[in-house]
Amino acid sequence: MSSKINIIIAREFTERVAKKSFIITTLLMPIIMVAFMAAPALIAAFSTPSERTIAVADKSELIWPALTAEKPEHVSFVKVANADSVITNQKYDAVLEINEDIVSNKKSTVRLYMHDAGSMELESKISSIINDAIESKRLKDYNIENLDVILNDINSNISLQTIRLDESGNGENTSSMLSYLLGIAMAFVLYMFLLMYGQMVMTSIIEEKNNRVLELVVTSIKPMQLMLGKILGVGLVAVTQIVIWGVLTCLMSAFLLPALLPETVSSQVEMFNAGNLDMATATVDTDLIQAISILGSVAYIAKIFAFMLLFLVGGFLFYASIFAAIGSAVDSVQDASQLVSFATIPIIIGLIGGMAVAQDPSGTLGFWLSIIPFTSPMVMLIRIPFEIPAWEIWISVALLYASFIFMAWLAAKIYRIGIFMHGKKPSIKDLYRWSTYK
Repeated sequence: MSSKINIIIAREFTERVAKKSFIITTLLMPIIMVAFMAAPALIAAFSTPSERTIAVADKSELIWPALTAEKPEHVSFVKVANADSVITNQKYDAVLEINEDIVSNKKSTVRLYMHDAGSMELESKISSIINDAIESKRLKDYNIENLDVILNDINSNISLQTIRLDESGNGENTSSMLSYLLGIAMAFVLYMFLLMYGQMVMTSIIEEKNNRVLELVVTSIKPMQLMLGKILGVGLVAVTQIVIWGVLTCLMSAFLLPALLPETVSSQVEMFNAGNLDMATATVDTDLIQAISILGSVAYIAKIFAFMLLFLVGGFLFYASIFAAIGSAVDSVQDASQLVSFATIPIIIGLIGGMAVAQDPSGTLGFWLSIIPFTSPMVMLIRIPFEIPAWEIWISVALLYASFIFMAWLAAKIYRIGIFMHGKKPSIKDLYRWSTYK
């Protein structure tokens, strides 16, 4: 019996792995990931701001000293008496007009006339300089001695470092934002895989049913074995793809990411990992350091992909059984459109529910959605990067795989009847009746 199933598995696997689409998508994802890793370094290396000359008509006589004192790089300010006289002069890239009542009138407007495309960074920098100058002048007008010093002393900019403790009290650095992004990304990948490969099983069965191939095949193999062979064969394709992505991602984490990091960032990440980094003196954002530290851990990346593989297999087997039953019951993909909602809607609910759960991974909603087999694959993958208790994960896994056994048994009962039915679009009542046949 096992040899017959192995033949079906091998046929389904080799037929799909040999396709160009599989090769392209398998190689495309690592390329996209490399591009994301390399993008910040490439942008920093090749993006040099263009030189700009800005004419400044400062009627208040207050902002000009601040602009010259804190002049942004690649920007030259030229003082002019009147904005109208130079507004059409092409030798200036922009004209900055500041009203006389800029300090006293809180509704006063500063205008920047640009001759070319604007720059968000430049506009933000100029706004910041002007606001700081206005606030400083307004503070001085209160005539409170050393007010600016007092405000500077009470100013607080705390860096929050998150450390998650395990049951033994040992802690490890974590990043909630990175956990959120990783969870959402894995849920999306699983969502696409369940729909894509599940419908692949359904389409394959429909095509072979229309060609009357199944009626010949079941003369030498039981319908249950044929269905499992198809499901396992297609599932093995998905597993192969995830394993390849996991290996490539681990290699990139070990070798590519460290090579792309600037030396200053790399040294601070090393100090952070050793617990010697003073966050107050760090020149790199704390969240970014934590994210790089986690992404640079091959063990962490391998653990994430292992869980992803575990729930991918369980979720695929569960939903592929449903898709197989639907495929056996209809004669065309169009006829399956109504029935297929029984498989697609729970998958969509799992993804949407998981995105809501990401805001509170330890909440009651997250727990139950990650236990119910219809939604657990997506929701649990979103919760796992937040380091939830291990017993919740294993309960979810056990229920998911146990549900697959039940769903495969139920789907096989529909499958053995459905593959011989032609010319009639089955109703829910028909499917229920088929599932009760002995």
